[in-house]
Amino acid sequence: MSIVLSLFRSLFLSFLLCFALPIILVGTILVSLYIVNYIPCFASMSQTTTTQIYKFLSIFGDGCPVQGMLTISCTWAFVGSLFDLFNFSMYQGWRNQSSQLSDS
Repeated sequence: MSIVLSLFRSLFLSFLLCFALPIILVGTILVSLYIVNYIPCFASMSQTTTTQIYKFLSIFGDGCPVQGMLTISCTWAFVGSLFDLFNFSMYQGWRNQSSQLSDS
């Protein structure tokens, strides 16, 4: 029973972290570009970059950048969970092999 609980706890944490990571990353970039926008010589570059990021996110969200960000985050969370499941299954295989060796 503890193996199943360990698996679900690990899956939940990897899903949560992989979901939050792209949101935090893009949010940090957008906030830093918003702050850089107040520097006169970088205002044009900041506005152009922000517009390009919004256009990129709109591609994945049918015209809505927020929906695009959620789509990317869900994809990262799914892939992170798959990696976690793979790691868990490999660890179980190694654990079973090492217990068979110690029993011999």
